[in-house]
Amino acid sequence: MATLPVYRWRLAPDGYATYRQLRALGLRPGGQDVAAQLERPRRRRGPLVAYLYRIDQAKPVRPMTPARWAALAKANAAQRICPNCRRDAGYRIPRSHGMCGTCIHHEEQRTA
Repeated sequence: MATLPVYRWRLAPDGYATYRQLRALGLRPGGQDVAAQLERPRRRRGPLVAYLYRIDQAKPVRPMTPARWAALAKANAAQRICPNCRRDAGYRIPRSHGMCGTCIHHEEQRTA
């Protein structure tokens, strides 16, 4: 098993990109293995690590199909329903709250 080349932060050669950089270019790794690694040193902890992929071996992102759009819309709609009052809040309910703003307001009034 060969070891990966390790580059310091911002010193990677051309032709390599992180996953997010590939997505910004409209590409995906496409099954290729990690080609290299970036390391950013930190003071009190271990270094931050980012994996690099070869741009020339990357494949284009698959287009969204109507079925995938429908599934995404259904998942987002489910996150808009308040579990307490069962109404559509009109926005995605944060997991940290677990309920819509109206229910939070009523809870605060009950406890006060």
